[in-house]
Amino acid sequence: MKIHLIGICGTGMGSLAGLLKAAGHDVRGSDSDVYPPMSTQLAEQGIEVMGGYHPSNLDWQPDVVVVGNIATKDQVEVLGAQERKLKLTSFPALLEELFLKSSHSLVVAGTHGKTTTSSLASFVLTSAGREPSFLVGGVPQNFGRSWQLGKPGGLFVVEGDEYDTAFFDKGSKFFHYQPKTAILTSVELDHVDIFDSLDAVKAAFRKFVELIPESGLLVVAADSPHAVEIARAARCRVESYEIRSDHGGSADWIAQRPGGRTLFEVSHKGTRYGIFDSGMPGGYNLANALAVIAACADLGLSVEEIQRGIRRFGGVKRRQETRGVAQGVTVVDDFAHHPTAVRETLRALRGRYGNGRLIAVFEPRSATSRRAVFQEEYADAFSSADEIIIGPVSHPEKAPANDRFDPERLAADLRGRGVAARHLSSVDKIVEQIAEGAAAGDTVVVMSSGGFGGIHDKLLSHLGDAVVPADSDDLPGLKELLDETGLSYPDITDHLHEILVLRDPEKHIVGSVAMEMYDEAGVLRTLATSQSRRGEGLGWMLADAALGRARRRGARRVYLITESASDFFAEKFGFQTVQRELVDAAVLESTQFRNSKGTTMVLDLGAK
Repeated sequence: MKIHLIGICGTGMGSLAGLLKAAGHDVRGSDSDVYPPMSTQLAEQGIEVMGGYHPSNLDWQPDVVVVGNIATKDQVEVLGAQERKLKLTSFPALLEELFLKSSHSLVVAGTHGKTTTSSLASFVLTSAGREPSFLVGGVPQNFGRSWQLGKPGGLFVVEGDEYDTAFFDKGSKFFHYQPKTAILTSVELDHVDIFDSLDAVKAAFRKFVELIPESGLLVVAADSPHAVEIARAARCRVESYEIRSDHGGSADWIAQRPGGRTLFEVSHKGTRYGIFDSGMPGGYNLANALAVIAACADLGLSVEEIQRGIRRFGGVKRRQETRGVAQGVTVVDDFAHHPTAVRETLRALRGRYGNGRLIAVFEPRSATSRRAVFQEEYADAFSSADEIIIGPVSHPEKAPANDRFDPERLAADLRGRGVAARHLSSVDKIVEQIAEGAAAGDTVVVMSSGGFGGIHDKLLSHLGDAVVPADSDDLPGLKELLDETGLSYPDITDHLHEILVLRDPEKHIVGSVAMEMYDEAGVLRTLATSQSRRGEGLGWMLADAALGRARRRGARRVYLITESASDFFAEKFGFQTVQRELVDAAVLESTQFRNSKGTTMVLDLGAK
């Protein structure tokens, strides 16, 4: 089928384009904002993107034109399609028609946690060999993209958004998703640009729940009163889940958490089910994991299969994502923009990266956060941070003047509670403010539903000597550094997503390290620093960052091979020599172990 997507560079539309291309369709599209990373991803998949919107973009006579949320009834390509009598459809309707009608659809819905929960479910099912398809609203770190085409007619995990579908279909997107199994994480007022009340939100979720057939399953959060209320409308089986600190509770699925890297015990209807290990911080992420456990158990996965997937899940980009560490200051990116998400994110991050201060930076950008509906609730949500900086409201003209969020008022309300807070009018001023006061051990979490003017990279650059994930632009510099230091990494392109780099002010790569993951084990390799920066402790910084990544990815041990630095790794980190016959089989098959000679060492992360 020939398919044209209007607004193809949007997160959801770009993901749909990749899924359609993988399924064998001829896919093209148009957008007014054609820039990386989406433009690069589409080009790599051989998907043509036409810059700007013009009726002539439809001259190739597609069979169907997919209308994104950015398009109104007067949009030029919409009018062009109608003149040519081309079929118009929406993202959700096409997904339903081509994929979901013939699949077992696992839909994750709710005000909060949809992206993380659907990403986790996708990875658990994939790691268990179930070959699911998925389409989610973020980029799971384990996959590096937001979609996957799995086994035809099999499981399909989809993030169920309650937002409206298109200008010609004002129903919620998830009405199209044919749920057989569903997770309902929470129900609160959100998307106030399309829902005028909580009752309107509840009505949409109630209609979604009623779509689940009698043979299906709804997994619902017991601590969300509105979700529990809505679940009563279901025709199918309903199982509830909750997090407890004691042995009480009446939910079907219960998890108890002792803290730390989250080890938690799960019980089902009063019977011990298993002990799980997750690198995701915070009670609400533990609840997300518990929902996935319940759904996957019903889909036939064993306890061991679910345990392995939960442990190895690496999180989602823009959901408590570590963007880099500079001068001991960790910069975290998070999508939180609803007061509940803000509060839970701050709770989860407290002490996770160090015992210093927790500094929150907030951009009111979403349709809900730029309005005054949660003005007072934000003061409660942010009060657990040590310092809060509120940026300018993004596109304030999109909110009525008499219903617009007031950042100065939020700062004043927080100061009234004894919390250091201020409103700053530009990204540059925010960066200067943080850089002047931040110290080693501090965590800076940037909360925005958009790019926030590139604040993450600007802050890391201002702090200096930032250890950050490598990207494709770093490949030439990485190869130069490895040549300089005499290290070999023949499959570097395949492992680029596992490499951390350190760039100097001129963007030259002066340090690198890789942490390759093989089930329960990590392999530390390519620890290199430029000759010009030797003696500054960069090697320790890079290795420490790589080990932190391994812990968050669920590694239980880390291996390396070294010809001359065994004393360094033993003294600084506690590595010990180990015989090769005791190394994990998957690690022995890696290129590092097949092609390298030297001393083999291991670090037991479980002992730390």
